[in-house]
Amino acid sequence: MGQALLRLAPEQAAVRVVAVVSRDPERLSTVPGVHRLAASELVQAPDFDVAVDFSLPDGFDRILALCVERGAALVSGTTGLEPGQREALARASGGVPVLWASNFSLGVAVLNDLVERAAHALKGWDCDIVESHHVHKLDAPSGTALTLGEHARQGGTEPRYASLRAGDIVGEHLVQFTTLGERIELVHRATNRDIFARGALHCAVRLVGRPAGSYRVRDLLD
Repeated sequence: MGQALLRLAPEQAAVRVVAVVSRDPERLSTVPGVHRLAASELVQAPDFDVAVDFSLPDGFDRILALCVERGAALVSGTTGLEPGQREALARASGGVPVLWASNFSLGVAVLNDLVERAAHALKGWDCDIVESHHVHKLDAPSGTALTLGEHARQGGTEPRYASLRAGDIVGEHLVQFTTLGERIELVHRATNRDIFARGALHCAVRLVGRPAGSYRVRDLLD
């Protein structure tokens, strides 16, 4: 994701990357005018308006603390956070704008909304979520499937899950509502991982300047 963000950032006229941070910064592309920092050097980062974080749980605390200290916004797609880290994120939202999401596809953000609305309207229908990914993906159900399931619950329906691991599938999520004699299918298919980096950059641009608070991708679609 780091390499994709660097490659795609020039597409956004409002984005100027000032630093990249990694456990192994030498592996990252060299970009003129952009500081390359090791994770241990994070506090040396120049001034920034928003941080985009796709790291690991053990790196999340430091970037969150730096954003709070500097009054900067945070966009994070780091998964596997502990309950205490989620609580820290909620506390931080009292002082800075923050957005955490398991999936930064703009299409998935719309799908979440559609699933919640369908679940609310179709009381008593069966709800099944089927997700498909490449053979190397370890977690199942996927974080996106679980988020879709949470939206189904918010609509009043308890979902069931099924997971497939095959070939090089980037990501496919099917949410199916079924009753006697009819069925509704809501599907999102990702064919390129760049959509997640583009979505994160889209959100980063629109999060800057917002009031402190906790945001969702769908809050920043416009």
